[in-house]
Amino acid sequence: QVQLVESGGGLVQAGGSLRLTCVASGLTFSSYAMGWFRQAPGKEREFVAALSRSGGSTVYEDSVKGRFTISRDNAKNTVYLQMNSLRPGDTAVYYCAARRVYAEYAPPTTATGYAYWGQGTQVTVSS
Repeated sequence: QVQLVESGGGLVQAGGSLRLTCVASGLTFSSYAMGWFRQAPGKEREFVAALSRSGGSTVYEDSVKGRFTISRDNAKNTVYLQMNSLRPGDTAVYYCAARRVYAEYAPPTTATGYAYWGQGTQVTVSS
């Protein structure tokens, strides 16, 4: 049973920071590319960031470049999203996702590229 469990969301003022954590189980974590997506009320699910199975390749949505950092600790089966300089537009439910890969490929940036999803964690940025 593959499980992805997100944590770390909450309410923060604009300009503040949060660190999201996703802990995976039921899979060989080091064989999966990992991604973060978000969905705001009334909007489509949006790509945020992703990284390759070793962490050697990362990609970011343009609006979060320079503010967010994705990383992973394969020894802990965990992926992180450090979010700095948060804006009200970052308010959304944030989801962790996993995709099985067979080499150190660049990670996918579309939701359809991922097979497993967590339940999400709410991030609210007040103005």
